[in-house]
Amino acid sequence: MTASTEPRAEAELDVLVERKEVVADGVVRLTLRHPRGGPLPAWEPGAHVDLVLGPDLVRQYSLCGDPADRSAFQVAVLREPSGRGGSQHVHSALVEGGTVRLRGPRNRFPLVAAERYLFIAGGIGITPIVPMIRAVAARGASWRLLYGGRTRSSMAFAGELHDRYGDRVVVRPQDETGLLDLDAFLVADAEVYCCGPESLLAAVEQRHPARLHVERFTPKAVEGGRRSFEVELARSGRTLVVPEDESILHAVEQAGIAVLSSCREGTCGTCETGVLAGVPDHRDSVLDDGERAACDVMMICVSRSRGSRLVLDL
Repeated sequence: MTASTEPRAEAELDVLVERKEVVADGVVRLTLRHPRGGPLPAWEPGAHVDLVLGPDLVRQYSLCGDPADRSAFQVAVLREPSGRGGSQHVHSALVEGGTVRLRGPRNRFPLVAAERYLFIAGGIGITPIVPMIRAVAARGASWRLLYGGRTRSSMAFAGELHDRYGDRVVVRPQDETGLLDLDAFLVADAEVYCCGPESLLAAVEQRHPARLHVERFTPKAVEGGRRSFEVELARSGRTLVVPEDESILHAVEQAGIAVLSSCREGTCGTCETGVLAGVPDHRDSVLDDGERAACDVMMICVSRSRGSRLVLDL
């Protein structure tokens, strides 16, 4: 009997856009509900969902509401005029009372248990941080937030966070205070969670916090050449050649093997696939150093092989 090659299951449903509201300059928050009033899938801080905005327009947005409220999801979306069209569609085409296709949730930015946290957010990178703060504050952990943005009016949730949590929230608009003073904020013995533009993530990573967790909205630059290699699909009994100008994901799809995927640029984690043999050439922006060293999973939309052959759990 041939093993199933169906992609792993996750929720996929049409949700109602119950409310669409402006929460900062260029930022709208969507409140999404089940069209029949039922509960939505459970999620934890750090999770994101896909919004299927068109046939070839799928975008990932962090959930920024309350995980305890199963009746609604909330996402906040920054309009990016020079982007690839997803945010423009959300701002211009989605309307209250309409529906949008949703997949997920999934979580590649989980909140670990700790006694002390430091949160660093840049711009719309505040979205996954908001439910994390709610969770750690509820259990009495020590925490602080450093939140930067271009201007105060462009920083979603800044006012309500400061009103609720006081001096634990440090708001630093660049036009008022300049660049974030990371050296003054970063201390030892804390879990550091950072989300925002690549320049901020790189600056935090250069300071080498001991326990750093980051989430990227855009792929991290990766150096290295490309060459062809073989991929054995263990469950389907197929062996494929992946050319130097093609991704593993594309080769697998062309062979008729169903694989869940979304961003196709190594940032969302949807196409994570088990590695049974061989050494991956990790080119994603999701896995941490320990996960890469383990060599037991890879993101097949961008990552490749260090050797001539990989065996994947597909």
